[in-house]
Amino acid sequence: MLLVTGPTGSGKSTTLYAALNLLRKPSVNIITVEDPIEYALAGVNQVQVNTKAGLTFANCLRSILRQDPNVIMVGEIRDKETAEIAMKASQTGHLVLSTLHTNDSISAVTRLIDLEVPGFMISASLSGVLAQRLVRRLCACHDEHGVTSELIARLLAAGVTDPPETVGVPVGCAACDHTGHRGRVGIYELLVFDDAMKMTVASGGRTDEIRSLARVSGMRRMQADALEKIAGCLTSVEEVLRVIPFEPLSAADCGRCGRSLLTDFRYCPYCGSARERGGSTAQRPAERVREGALRG
Repeated sequence: MLLVTGPTGSGKSTTLYAALNLLRKPSVNIITVEDPIEYALAGVNQVQVNTKAGLTFANCLRSILRQDPNVIMVGEIRDKETAEIAMKASQTGHLVLSTLHTNDSISAVTRLIDLEVPGFMISASLSGVLAQRLVRRLCACHDEHGVTSELIARLLAAGVTDPPETVGVPVGCAACDHTGHRGRVGIYELLVFDDAMKMTVASGGRTDEIRSLARVSGMRRMQADALEKIAGCLTSVEEVLRVIPFEPLSAADCGRCGRSLLTDFRYCPYCGSARERGGSTAQRPAERVREGALRG
């Protein structure tokens, strides 16, 4: 199962249709349940939800599973019943694509738990969660400027620790109707459910634990992808700060075991070392006494 998350208008449905277009073959049975059907795809069985006639997401999924589909696309997971049927379908060998309304990829797990979906079912079904946003793309008439001290201060206040050296600035021409922007570009982050992530979710891990594990596993967050688009002059800083939620919370490493920690941790959850004010960690007094006795 692959979920695409983001607010309304962030391009979730377009991403799912693009995936279906890649998977579409005469030998592949693809069935969708949508409300409404936004794109008509040839060779794909698309079902329009009609709540008044009793044709809901859950009822459609029950009927679809009897037709031996290879790929199922659910327009949106809105309730517990739809979530459970979709996840059971993914456990029986079907590729299930769907969307959720969450701010980032990690919040999708919290949202499913809020829908009363058990953690073991989430870990056994999900393969990945893609979070995305859409920002306006700079027109070809843009200029490139060096980063000013004022802009660096704005980026640092937004939580950016490594500002780019040059940024694109919109200018405006006849092609872009003198707006400086033409088209849009996506900002993405992908949470892959590996074995460690599945164990954490199945055991009821908290959101901060999942976030720390994703960071250790090398997941590139949306903010990093946005900074790369800024450095490549695909979009502007103002556009990114308008759309992408930057968190001033940064990570720090434990001075004893080297594991990645959040800045609000007072103790390292891996080795039990107490953190000092500067952000590093120190051993607890009892541990220092015990190690001193062992050395003596």
